Amino acid sequence: MDKVKVIGGGFAGCEAAWQLAQRGIEVELYEMKPVKFSPAHSMEGLAELVCSNSFKALRVESAAGMMKAEMEMMGSLCVECAKATSVPAGGALAVDRDKFSALVTEKIMACDKITLIREEVTEIPEGNVIIAAGPLASEALSEKIKELCGGSLNFFDAAAPIVTADSINYDKAFMQSRYDRGEPDDYINCPMNKEEYEIFYDALINAESADIHEFDKRKDVYEGCMPVEVMASRGHDTIRFGPMKPTGLVDPSTGHRPWANLQLRKENREGTMYNLVGFQTNLKFPEQKRVFSLIPALENAEFVRYGVMHRNTFIDSPRLLNDDFSFRKRGNLFFAGQITGVEGYMESAMSGMLAGINMANKIEGKEKFVPNEFTITGQLARYVADESIKNFQPMGAAFGLVPPLPEKIRDKKLRYKALAERGLSALKNQISNS
Repeated sequence: MDKVKVIGGGFAGCEAAWQLAQRGIEVELYEMKPVKFSPAHSMEGLAELVCSNSFKALRVESAAGMMKAEMEMMGSLCVECAKATSVPAGGALAVDRDKFSALVTEKIMACDKITLIREEVTEIPEGNVIIAAGPLASEALSEKIKELCGGSLNFFDAAAPIVTADSINYDKAFMQSRYDRGEPDDYINCPMNKEEYEIFYDALINAESADIHEFDKRKDVYEGCMPVEVMASRGHDTIRFGPMKPTGLVDPSTGHRPWANLQLRKENREGTMYNLVGFQTNLKFPEQKRVFSLIPALENAEFVRYGVMHRNTFIDSPRLLNDDFSFRKRGNLFFAGQITGVEGYMESAMSGMLAGINMANKIEGKEKFVPNEFTITGQLARYVADESIKNFQPMGAAFGLVPPLPEKIRDKKLRYKALAERGLSALKNQISNS
């Protein structure tokens, strides 16, 4: 049976190797530590946690919890190890990071189908390969990936927040493309009068920013991908001539151009999520919620993802990958992890699971397996491969990814519970029939 090379011993690589091994396929798992460390890593163990030790909420009535339940249903190594090494964290699944890494490493090394090879990979091998090298792949491998992807390896240091479509106050918003270019519903506009803008501006320039790792401090990136709060600090009207410019727009409620205007752009084909155009930011998450909710149309906004400012490497997946994480131009090559544009520890592990499962299916001549549209895992896979997305940015687990319920449930907790029950039931049936 064909052997598979998995490059990267993080969450995605370990999950990919584990899924392959459980299906009887020989795996060579390459990890460059301790021969070489990235700027973010310091431990020799596999699946090292770099930042928080939390994998977000555990309850299935949350998007993160629902995704973990789906992964557990599909036999996730990382979810199993996380539960075995968990520490008290309220409703979140948090772990002792040393024990978690040690347990994952122990299970990988004890598996007779997996050979762990501690060396840096500088070339993309021939044959069956899964690249799960993470957002901090070595420079040599990054260059090879860039060549393979036709120069479409992106280095983005900023992402704007994303809100759910049904949480926008449409009584205080209007749909129009600037100068009526494109379709009228391409953008949702969030107008502000002078008084509203003054209050928002004052809050923005006085808000608290998040800390930045030393290796993320790159002056060229700050100029090229400037956080909105930094731009605002350069002058009272700077953002009114930038991301909040009102030119080419007419607010139908007043018949005039707004004093300032934030545009929201669809984040996915279904139009269930919108991003705040030009609002890349490094504000702390609670500050983003507080400050951006001062925009009248976003007063009750539900944030699917907050903006971030950090070094990140990911390929232009909608142009390169299929929804099973296979590379379109080379069928026996898969990508997995944050390099594909999924965001978060467990999201990275999830992509590794699907890459491993589908590599095994390809070797065995089986149909690909992508969880159905009612699941977080399935919709994240579809998001990564959605060719309609023109300005691709990383995405984590979010209820905004899945289709809405046929019935309207006003209570958010009850709505999320119903979405989780629907998705998990559908996945159970899909696994039974696969």
